[in-house]
Amino acid sequence: MESNWNTLAANILKAELKRRGITYDQLQEKLVALGINDTTNSIKVKVSRGSFQFAFFLQCAAAIGIKNLRLDELTSDTE
Repeated sequence: MESNWNTLAANILKAELKRRGITYDQLQEKLVALGINDTTNSIKVKVSRGSFQFAFFLQCAAAIGIKNLRLDELTSDTE
């Protein structure tokens, strides 16, 4: 069950990056501007394994401009 949630979190972040046309290098630059000093490789590893902290997700969301996230549309497959 936990891996389903991890996969969902990673897929949401990947989809938002793709939707905005933002690469991992660009995400890294945006995170640095917020004071988060992860390397591009570190970001890729976190996202690919999908078991990052919620704080990392919020940092990425702030960096790429996610303003709203509708969880009711996303959680139907995990219930």
